[in-house]
Formats: sequence, structure tokens, C-alpha cells
Amino acid sequence: MKIDEKDIVSAEIDSAREASMPAEGGASEQAQAKLGFDAADEKVLRLGTGSIPKLIAEFAVPAIAGYLVNAAYNIIDSIFLGHAIGAIGIAATTVANPIMTVFLAIAMLVGTGGNALCALKLGEGRKDVAERTLGNTFMLCVLVWVVVCIVASCPPAMDALLSLSSATDEVRPYAYSFMQIIFYGYFVQCVGFGINQFIRTTGAPNRALLTMVIGAVGCIFFNYIFVIVMGLGVAGSALATVCGQGLSCISVLWYFLFTKGVPLKLRVKNFKPEWSLCGRIIALGLASFALQAGMAVTNFLTNMLLVHYGELSPLGADSALASIGLAVRVIMFLFTPLFGVSVAVQPLLGFNYGAKKYDRVRITWKDGILTAVGVGTVLWALAQFFALQIVAIFGLNDPELSEFTAYVLRVMIAVMPIVGYQIVGSNYFTATGQPVKSIILGLSRQILFLIPLMFILPELLPTIIPGIQGLDAVYIATPVADVFAILVTTVFVVVEWKRLKRREAEQAAAGEAAM
Repeated sequence: MKIDEKDIVSAEIDSAREASMPAEGGASEQAQAKLGFDAADEKVLRLGTGSIPKLIAEFAVPAIAGYLVNAAYNIIDSIFLGHAIGAIGIAATTVANPIMTVFLAIAMLVGTGGNALCALKLGEGRKDVAERTLGNTFMLCVLVWVVVCIVASCPPAMDALLSLSSATDEVRPYAYSFMQIIFYGYFVQCVGFGINQFIRTTGAPNRALLTMVIGAVGCIFFNYIFVIVMGLGVAGSALATVCGQGLSCISVLWYFLFTKGVPLKLRVKNFKPEWSLCGRIIALGLASFALQAGMAVTNFLTNMLLVHYGELSPLGADSALASIGLAVRVIMFLFTPLFGVSVAVQPLLGFNYGAKKYDRVRITWKDGILTAVGVGTVLWALAQFFALQIVAIFGLNDPELSEFTAYVLRVMIAVMPIVGYQIVGSNYFTATGQPVKSIILGLSRQILFLIPLMFILPELLPTIIPGIQGLDAVYIATPVADVFAILVTTVFVVVEWKRLKRREAEQAAAGEAAM
């Protein structure tokens, strides 16, 4: 399958837009009816006409809540395992986390790419292509699940993944059991998370949130039954996660199969793969995949460095995995609302960009960034003031280990208030069909900056700052990488902002000439 950048970002999209849009931008009512839109699709069409602040608020609140709910799966597992079997359970999920992140990245590759293409096509007025995109995205989820099941059934492959994630001899059997069950149930995660994003694009953000809440509530219930009541340990926690995600998956499929008045339907005829369409889905999803894959690579290397420098410190390797791994998990949870804001504005950006309403694109982008910065500032303040209380939730019994974990958490989120700017700023390029730029920005923090800094700072800082150990420098690298990534994003944002204003001016000039 060949992925051609030209199919996504160049003249083909522009010509398609021009064929379906009047000169002023935006499909007329007659064009909408001809292309398959009707009165029931007002939820979609309002993305190009409604108040932008109101739309962002309407989409952001459930998106933030939904991302928090989705991220809560790892938190829920860690809480129950921490109280049931102690630090070894948290260490096992820390080892499994980067591997699971890889497969989450694949789900985002399919779901985010399909959703971005769907929003662009709806903005162009091409509802038929948007619906075929939904069907092809579902089939990609099925294909990916088959591959994941093959990996789960191959012990050498599983052992290799655990070794890559620096599993110690004590932690390895727990992590193996946890991962294998999660992998077999990967289909429900891929559909429940990936296809869920289409619900938001069809103008039903609250319904998208509901599908995720159902899964999280189920996860809590099943964790209590399997881990606390039945004493199944990490296997019970993994099974609880799959069951919770299964409830979410069922509710997502129900929406597209049986709910009346839905703008897009999941139809069997659209399951047949269209390889050019699949190529576009994958190309547009590469940025989100790169971001998550970069996070996974970072987590693999972090675990390796934690084991190495943990053995050289009084903390020890397993305690370092449990402590700093727990801080990383909390940070991922804190960052999810920022990703929620980014995902919330994506359909607004994509629809209006597809409709050539560049003034609305700029306003949406600006308001999205301001919203993310505001949310990030509030979460940063709460985490700084209540770090110790947050750590206590996970059942760490050692007071010194709890204090150290709280300190690590505070350091790693030092520049969190402006990280939201980087996230929304870079995701704009995915939403508007510019995947290469989005990939570069998505990789900048994790690959270009964080990984080199994690290797450089543990050797450098102890030689110039008294009292700093190699283990300390591993987590100090995070806020330093954030600063560099923000600076790079600013360059791209400034250039793109000028390009949008130039297109606005060209449209205005063309409109005056036509009068």
C-alpha cells in the first residue's frame, strides 16, 4: 500500500474543495443536498457556522472528560493492584505500560487518521467519502487486532517485548500475564477508542463521552470483583480492563449501527478496503502514532535507565520502577485533558479548513491554544499542591518512597502550563491535512529532545551540581525537553499563522473582484 503525500495535502484536496464549494467558501444548501446532506445533518454543518467559543466549550468539556476517563484505566489498575499486592503490582504495570502504549499508538494511527479525513471530507461536502472512511477505519481496526493476537500467542515475541521493557526477574511473570490478556482484548480498545472519535465529529460530543464513561465505570466494578473479591491479581486487573473497554466498544458500535438520526452509518458495504483511502487514513494518523510511539520508545528507555541508575542508588531497581513509573503514569493522566482539548478542536479545524473558512480556522486554533493553556495551568497548580496526596492514593506503604515520588512528580510537570500550547499547536497540522509537519512536531519532544537528554544529563549533571545523582537527572530531562519542543512548535505556528492570513487576504481580494 503506497502512501502518497500529494493525495492529502496538495492540489487534489484544493480541487475537490473548489468543485464542491462556492467562491465564498462553504457548501450552499443545494450543494449539501446534492452531496448527501439533509436537515438531519445540522449537527455537522454547524461546525462551519456556529459560535466558535460555544462550539469549543461544547466539544472540549466532554472531550477532556472522555480522555480523563480513558486514561483512568491505567490509574484504576494501579490503584487496585497497589492496594492488593503492593509495589510489585505497580512495577508490573510500569513494565507493561510502554508496550501497551505502542498498541494504543496503533489505535490512534487508525482512529485519529480516519477521523481527521472524515472531518475534512464533511467540510468539503463529501458525505459519501466520509462514510466510506468510517467503514474502512473499522476494518483497519480488525486487521490490527488480528496481528496483535498473533503476537500475544507467541511466547518468544512476548518475552522479547518484556526484555525490551527492562522487566526484572521478579516482575516478569506478573507483566506477562497482564499484557497477554490486554492484547487478546485489543479489538475492543481499538474500536472503543478509535471509532469513538467519529462520534464527536458527527456533532455528538456528549454521546462520545458517555461511551467512555460506561467503560471506565465497568472497569472499576470489574477490578473490585476480580482483584479484591476474587484475588486474581494482575490477571484479574487486565481482565477487568478488557471487560470495561468491551462495554465502551459495544456502546460505540450501537451508536453507528442502531441509533436513529446519525449523520454517518457503519455499513457493511463500506468494509471493503479502498487502499487509496486507507493510505490517506494512515498518513493523517501518522502524527498521532508518532507521538504515542515516541512516548513508548521513551518509556522503554526510561525503564532501562531506571533499572540501571536505580541499582546504583539506595532506592534499588524495583523501587525506582515503581516510584518514577508511578509519577510518569500520573503525568500521563494529567496531560490527557490537554490532548482532550486538542481532539475537541480537531473536527472544527478540519471542517472549516475543508470549507476554506480560514478566518474561522485561525480563531478556532487560537481559542483552542488558550483553552489548553488554561486547563494546563489549573492541573499544574493542583498537582504541585497535592502531589503527596495524589501519590498516597496508590497505596505505597513506604513514607520515604512516597515523598520521593511526590518530588519527582513536581519536577516533571514544571512547565506543564505551556505544554498545552505545544500539543494543540502541533495537532493543528493533522487536522488540516499536513501530516509531515505534525509528525515533526509530534516527534520533537520525545525523540529529538527527551531521549538524548535522558542519556546526556545523568552523565553531565552529577559532575556540575552537587547532590544530583544519575537517577535524578533521568526525570529532570522531561521539563528541559518540554521547553525545547515548545520553541520548535512556535516556529511552525508563526509560519502557518502568516499563511492563513495570506489566504484570507486572497479570498477577500477575489470576492471584491467578483462583485
